[in-house]
Amino acid sequence: MASKLIGTAPHEAENPHELSIRQAFDALESKLRPPFALTVPNPQEYMQLNRAILYGVLCEPHFAKVHIKHLHAIVTDGYALFVSLLVKVVKELYVKLFDSVKNQLIWVTKEMINVSAVGFDGLLVSLLRQIVGGDFSDGNLWLCFELVSLFLGKWDCLLEEEPLVLSSALYTFLRLLADHCRLLTNSKLDVLKCLEIDFCVKMLREQFQLCLKIGRDLIRLLQDLVHVPVFRAIWKDLVLNLSEFKTPGFSDISQLYHLRTSSRYFLTRITPEMETQLRFLLTHVKLGSQKRYQAWFAKKFLFGPERETLIVDIIRFICCGHHPSNEIIQSDIIPRWAVIGWLLKSCQKNHVETNAKLALFYDWLFFDESVDNIMNIEPAMLLMVCSIPRYIDMTHTLLDFLFLLVDNYDVDRKDVIARGVKSAFATLVHKGVVQSLDVLVSCKTLSPYLKERLRKIQVLEVRVPNELHLLHISQHSMETFNLPSPTPCSETERQPARTGEYGLQIKSADEPIAVSDDLVIACHSSPNNGVTFESSV
Repeated sequence: MASKLIGTAPHEAENPHELSIRQAFDALESKLRPPFALTVPNPQEYMQLNRAILYGVLCEPHFAKVHIKHLHAIVTDGYALFVSLLVKVVKELYVKLFDSVKNQLIWVTKEMINVSAVGFDGLLVSLLRQIVGGDFSDGNLWLCFELVSLFLGKWDCLLEEEPLVLSSALYTFLRLLADHCRLLTNSKLDVLKCLEIDFCVKMLREQFQLCLKIGRDLIRLLQDLVHVPVFRAIWKDLVLNLSEFKTPGFSDISQLYHLRTSSRYFLTRITPEMETQLRFLLTHVKLGSQKRYQAWFAKKFLFGPERETLIVDIIRFICCGHHPSNEIIQSDIIPRWAVIGWLLKSCQKNHVETNAKLALFYDWLFFDESVDNIMNIEPAMLLMVCSIPRYIDMTHTLLDFLFLLVDNYDVDRKDVIARGVKSAFATLVHKGVVQSLDVLVSCKTLSPYLKERLRKIQVLEVRVPNELHLLHISQHSMETFNLPSPTPCSETERQPARTGEYGLQIKSADEPIAVSDDLVIACHSSPNNGVTFESSV
């Protein structure tokens, strides 16, 4: 019998989860109509009933209320099994679900919130992950609309039962707003943008203590929205008037800098399918054999006029959400820095390239060895070192960008930033990621200005015994490093390389915040350095 749940091509194998709930429904269909049996089901019968009821709820909208009453009558585990089955449907089947089933999925999610079902927060996060950044298709915008409406409509219940899920929603919708507000002429987005702004402002103004759970990346997301008047006002209060947020103990924005963002937030912007493919690439594909996998990934996920913004989310995920084992690090599997190098070379738009480099270096700016994980900063260091000498332009542009951040990211707290970067370099040397900075300082093709900046960073260079070099750079990696050309585009799609604007400066309190055409806060390049980084296409 054909599935009423998902659409599949003739050549596709059946999904085991879909098959199990469909077969349970077919076997028990007669028992899903009133009057219902009064007997207490045993564990196996209970599992089958949950599967059958789930299929009925999703595929029989006209009978859904009866099915849900049946579930209420038999439930013995706080709905934990039913919710776990729902989560599996979202993770494994969402992209194939029929539209009517997706409608039912939102409906039954609200029902689970109403009864405070065990694990409903995980269900909400799974749904948030299915919203694809940079995707302006009707189906994706519909999911955005339904979920932001749900979070606003169930505000009080969520705040009481599972407040942390609201912080995941805030991270998601702040990130989506950066994409949605960039398209100023799309009338379909107007109502959605208003709802997303309402939710984010409500969170920031009324529940700032919860917002702090996101950590330092909250600042990164807010800076990308400073051109929106309501967020501009919030930004000014963050700089000028922290008492507006009514959060005891929060006295300076630098406190947020020192709160590391959990990887669970980065996962909200990576779909389960993207995560699976990226983890496969980084755990099974050998360096030198990655080109066809990268081409497939780009075609699958990065094609489209606005999909390029996903590169920023992917880089944050690779740096902070995927930490390979020592066995992988010491093998010939493609390292994280090589994949990030490919992603940076794939950037065609200036604002995406800027935000991608910021995503790569963000933890450097506030690095504290007692709080932060060295694996979050390792990819940037190895990318700079392993790009010598074949891709010296990559080393050049990354170092230049890093020092521009030190000088301009937050001019009022420059000492905090400088201390973080210095700590990052020192820890990378101390832990043996690189044995010293000589590999950069002694590079003949590196500009004198950058060499001088490196010399001024006084790093305690500790020689680490070879057996402790668990984060070493293998000779194989240095010799075979290759940045494959990204998928080609037409000449009309090429964006000119930019010099001078690298973005994202916190101005002092009495200065206006100037916004560039890229929708990022602009700071200007040092006159000592004329480095130009061309995005390879």
